[in-house]
Amino acid sequence: MLLALDTATRQSGLALLHDETLVAELNWTSNDSQTVELLPRLGQILAWHGLSPRDIDAVAVSLGPGSFTGLRVALSIAKGMAVAHGTPLLGVPTLDASALPFVSAGKLVCAVAPAGRGRVYWATYAATADESRPVTVSLGGWQGWRSNFQLGDVPALAAALPEPALLVGEIPPALHETIRRLLAGRVELTAPAATGRRAASIAALGWVRWRAGDFDDAASLAPIYLQEP
Repeated sequence: MLLALDTATRQSGLALLHDETLVAELNWTSNDSQTVELLPRLGQILAWHGLSPRDIDAVAVSLGPGSFTGLRVALSIAKGMAVAHGTPLLGVPTLDASALPFVSAGKLVCAVAPAGRGRVYWATYAATADESRPVTVSLGGWQGWRSNFQLGDVPALAAALPEPALLVGEIPPALHETIRRLLAGRVELTAPAATGRRAASIAALGWVRWRAGDFDDAASLAPIYLQEP
């Protein structure tokens, strides 16, 4: 059983995978209070299946970029489980999880997340023509993903997009109209409810690493911040 934890932004979530099958998932929009929200919901999702933390075989956690405080909430719990029970720990970049459901669309995908002060984090993901390859290959490989992350305002995002793209992820409401105006004809925007990040995507990407035996060290695994506090 693999557990996924995500508190990287206000879009927070938990998921359980068994033999690569999603068996439970909770997603919610936090009011910046993940510190008091996550553990009760974790207890709830485990209780649905009569599980305890000792029954978890691996734990995947969103690494960011995202909120300074939010990232540390899930990561501290994931590290605690790894140290206490020897559970394999699997870090998953937040934007990779946002992009995952859309990489098979056959077009450039740009995943975004709020960074505060009118800025966004973003990363682009090119489609692959080889449908026999796993999604992880089309995303560029684990080490390559992190180097793709960028931080800036909407004009910087507009300048960075090399071609029309499908824009997905967590678009701050205050920037939605600005994005529409500056990126008109450059991006395809879908309904916000269809592009929200799911904990199931964190779990799915974590599963790939778990199956490959590619684990992280609990002592050294750190969030992806992209900026100083």
